[in-house]
Amino acid sequence: MNSIELFAGAGGLALGVSMAGFRSQAIIELNKWACDTIKENQIRGFSLVQQWPLWIGDVHNFNFSEISNIIDLLAGGPPCQPFSVGGKHRAFYDRRDMFPSTIDIIRKLRPKTFIIENVKGLMRSSFLNYYQYILLQLEYLDIPRKDGETWMEHMKRLQEEKTSGIFRTTDISYNVIPTLVNAADYGVPQKRERVFIVGIRADLNIKWSFPQPTHSLDALLYSQWKSGEYWDRHKISQIKSVDISYSIAKINKNMDFYAGPPTKQPWVTIRDAFIDLPDPRHNDKQLINNHIFQNGARIYKGHVGSVLDFPAKTLKAGDHGVPGGENMMVLDSGEVRYFTVREAARLQTFPDDYIFHGSWTETMRQLGNAVPVNLSYIVAKSIADKLIHEQY
Repeated sequence: MNSIELFAGAGGLALGVSMAGFRSQAIIELNKWACDTIKENQIRGFSLVQQWPLWIGDVHNFNFSEISNIIDLLAGGPPCQPFSVGGKHRAFYDRRDMFPSTIDIIRKLRPKTFIIENVKGLMRSSFLNYYQYILLQLEYLDIPRKDGETWMEHMKRLQEEKTSGIFRTTDISYNVIPTLVNAADYGVPQKRERVFIVGIRADLNIKWSFPQPTHSLDALLYSQWKSGEYWDRHKISQIKSVDISYSIAKINKNMDFYAGPPTKQPWVTIRDAFIDLPDPRHNDKQLINNHIFQNGARIYKGHVGSVLDFPAKTLKAGDHGVPGGENMMVLDSGEVRYFTVREAARLQTFPDDYIFHGSWTETMRQLGNAVPVNLSYIVAKSIADKLIHEQY
């Protein structure tokens, strides 16, 4: 099965797609540092990326006519700045909005399926009309925008088409499934809410739904405050934990879900994710790649860090690499320190032998922009299974 990755960044989404069995025909990324990360891993012989056809440059300049193979999956995370909380909120009017380009590429390539990932902010009320416009365009790709037509006028035409009652199965109309996902519900040690827009070409008649969550907050609280398994596994006592889950547990400890073990697995915490990593302050010989202590962490209003016995806050790609404390952790002692690059990579479920290129600030930006690898794999694998079944 063949895939193409747009806006690949440091490779989080593309890694998950490759793990699911897709063979990339093009990996497209503009950012030099992110491309250097991919190239460095190719040079080091990291198997999944070694044969990636990396193309460095603006997606508008890529010659898609050279892609001769049928594309089973197109995946990409268009830049989120036009829709993120910390951005200028200009959406369609932001020159960094790459949804129009993504839609045009899907129209040209007609892939069997696509995965588009973006920030939760895309669904905010101020962007609601534009979000609906994106979904309508993806559903009706054979009704493009006319010259001189505003996007609102185009949306009106698409809405009329949708309400016409005409059943369409052309090879460039798609069944579009948008889903808001918390990565922690899929075993990622990070509370990261993202929108996944998945499209299945209508003529394939494939039935698909987003994979069901495998992990839960209830199960974490049960393991911490009912069974005690969590503390036993980490060989520490409850009272040594500086953790907001203690307050949550005091409120909820008599709730019904404590009557028996939950059916899902516990959310993965920071302590779980870092269980075998040494303190970077004592990693003088640098035996672990990208695990270098970064000095200067401190607490101030709106910058309090993530607690050890909960999934981390959402890693973000801030201008200074440390927006709002999301790149900082609170130790058992109450002290704070920044995540190392390797720790942040684990929060994004990158393999330990995947190396990041650049300064701490630059690599944190790459990681803040990435899609968690394991979540990417879960989504891509569910699509791959359907495509394989469709072939037989």
